[in-house]
Amino acid sequence: MNNLVVLHNSRCMKSRNALKVLEEQNIPYSVVRYLEGKLDIEDLKDLLSKLRLNPCDIVRKTDALYKEYYEGKEFSNAEWLEILTNHPKLIERPILFNDMDAVLGRPIENVITFINKYYKK
Repeated sequence: MNNLVVLHNSRCMKSRNALKVLEEQNIPYSVVRYLEGKLDIEDLKDLLSKLRLNPCDIVRKTDALYKEYYEGKEFSNAEWLEILTNHPKLIERPILFNDMDAVLGRPIENVITFINKYYKK
């Protein structure tokens, strides 16, 4: 079975709720605490490929950092990768992924659909 990994921020209610669903369903997973600098540009590229999204699609546009420095400005995908690597708190969370696929865990129904697809018999 594919190892399930969760990009997790323990201060985020949506992220904690995703872990709660996984625990209630007895789905084994590992956690990447991405705010501690655990993601590099290649990790982000791989994750975005699995999500089938561009870097700007996973930016938390409600975050104060985004509003202060990035809102209303145009950036290339390469620039967004640099921004997200340098400011991981701007990455939407949670993100669940395995060897084949990934999903943004908002809304929580995305988490349920993902685990039903890959981890339920």
